[in-house]
Amino acid sequence: MKQRKLGQDGPNVSAVGYGAMSFTDFYGPTVDANAPKVLDACLEMGITHIDTSNAYGMGRSETVIGDWLRARGGASPFTIATKVGITRDPEHRFNNSPEHLTESLDASLKRLGVEAIDLYYVHRRDTRHEIEAVTETMAGFVKAGKIKAIGYSEIAPSSLRRAHAVHPIAAVQSEYSLSTRAPEMGLKQTCAEIGASLVAFSPVGRALLTDRPHNLATAQSLPFLANNPRFMEPNLSANLAYNAKFRALAADMGVPAATLAIAWVLHQGEEVCAIPGTRNLMHLEEVAKGGGLDLSAEDIARVEEVLPIGWAHGDRYSAAQWVGPERYC
Repeated sequence: MKQRKLGQDGPNVSAVGYGAMSFTDFYGPTVDANAPKVLDACLEMGITHIDTSNAYGMGRSETVIGDWLRARGGASPFTIATKVGITRDPEHRFNNSPEHLTESLDASLKRLGVEAIDLYYVHRRDTRHEIEAVTETMAGFVKAGKIKAIGYSEIAPSSLRRAHAVHPIAAVQSEYSLSTRAPEMGLKQTCAEIGASLVAFSPVGRALLTDRPHNLATAQSLPFLANNPRFMEPNLSANLAYNAKFRALAADMGVPAATLAIAWVLHQGEEVCAIPGTRNLMHLEEVAKGGGLDLSAEDIARVEEVLPIGWAHGDRYSAAQWVGPERYC
């Protein structure tokens, strides 16, 4: 497993982390009893970074991680990141006020059962509050010893620079994969420039870059994918045709498609980490292997011949799903 530094002065973590949204029902029903098995497997596979949020199951993901840590005892074997800023308020879906950030942080610390959170992200920007003021609030948490580093999720490069001018920003989380390459239009470069990590979520394209892509029936059974342009016809059929070519290439290279997809993401720069999420231990092993696979220039060329930039049919989000993330290109 490759190692990457998390932020300017942060710890070394596994290049492949674990996205703990999978501990909730977002991609179909799950049970909390599965979480300890996944966390145990992460350690066995060399995964040392866990990413969660207070919005994942409205605290459920943080709770199952905290329960596992308490049952294990001792110091946490993981670097833990969590997020704040998404609410259930229909009028204000995002809240970056000092009061909300403080209250939510204390609740996350309690659920996780840790003295300090390694990396605390603002999950979505609340435009009622300037990013400089929000960063000042987050910096106060660092000074108080409640968090060790600050991150932002789904922000523009310009916003990242504004925040970083107030306090070092250790990481930015953004969707990044062979099917979503927007971070290459300035975000990846800005992260490299300031020494921040670019933490790639959905690095296997919500299964479009795996050997087991969702068919239309499965996609329609999952609320998020049912309304996602890439998983609606005629886009899905076009995307599955590209998936078949990618699977064939991965098989020819002797690796699972998910392994190849993860390796491609990590190849894009030392600042890039990936946080795939899954409940399936076989799939977890496939993505973890991507953290140890080196790709040659010839390998990259073969991948990008099969999946040229811009190949994906349909936007990565619907109009409703785009509320919150900052567009910058």
